[in-house]
Amino acid sequence: MAGTAHRTTGVEGVENTTVETVEDTTAEGVASTTVDGVEGGVGLTALMVAAARAIETHHHDSLAQDVYAEHFVRAAPASADWPVRIQHATDGDANPLWGRFARYFGLRTRVLDDFLLRSVHTRGARQVVLLGAGLDTRAFRLEWPPGCVIFEIDREGVLAFKHTVLDGLSATPKAARVPIPVDLRADWVAALTAAGFDTAAPSVWLAEGLLFYLPNAAETYLIDTVDRLSTPGSALAFEVKIEKDLMEYRDSPLYTATKHQIGIDLLHLFNREPRPDSAGHLADRGWATSVHTPFDFTHRHGRGPLPEQNDALAGNRWVFADKSRP
Repeated sequence: MAGTAHRTTGVEGVENTTVETVEDTTAEGVASTTVDGVEGGVGLTALMVAAARAIETHHHDSLAQDVYAEHFVRAAPASADWPVRIQHATDGDANPLWGRFARYFGLRTRVLDDFLLRSVHTRGARQVVLLGAGLDTRAFRLEWPPGCVIFEIDREGVLAFKHTVLDGLSATPKAARVPIPVDLRADWVAALTAAGFDTAAPSVWLAEGLLFYLPNAAETYLIDTVDRLSTPGSALAFEVKIEKDLMEYRDSPLYTATKHQIGIDLLHLFNREPRPDSAGHLADRGWATSVHTPFDFTHRHGRGPLPEQNDALAGNRWVFADKSRP
């Protein structure tokens, strides 16, 4: 990939911007039907979110732009016939999956884009760590200040698929990019530090669409580890669910539409153990935290999902944390 730093180890938004045109390509050699990549399990949800970003990109009132997203969707056999524009979706905006749920992912993309850029510009941090990066393309589409390094941690199969597609597009990152092919269940700390992460410098962390799938203990370990690796001046954003019983929403339009239209049973993939209070845990360790519903940002930006009956988004929270300077 042109301009991409492939340093690895052996262990694992812009409102109303004109949509750029990227030359179409085929992703030859992309492995299919492999759980390690994007064709099954949690990996398949990365394609769902990519399709949502593609739809958001082509909305007339787009909150976030990702010109690469539709190429991921088209390159994977499992998602090749999914819509990448709202006009392609049955019932359009009224479709619970490609309308409301996709709009949620578009809003989330914009909010977290803003968080990352604000953090590096105002806090001076130059290390950004994307935990469970999936098909995230922020290294390629956001305007980073000089000296930024983007560490992308995910399983080897996911990153291999991502590289195949982006290589075919001759995509060039706008910051130094360091893919780290390691499973978060393995020693990702050793892989991250071996790849050049500086534990003595401020960092910005993002866990987007990740903690839902982790056992309680794994979430606590991840949050503890981010705290341990973060110097004062660092920042973290992550997404959690606070429901006591996810199955109360098993008949919600979002979950049923996702299962029936594209075969992803989110309730089967989510870990249903009681969730830890990660925001409170960070606050106890001296982080300044704020917790928001997605609807807070719907009101702020003037578009996005609003509450509804039997709402699978009711328990979603976006948490922002800053580690105070001494």
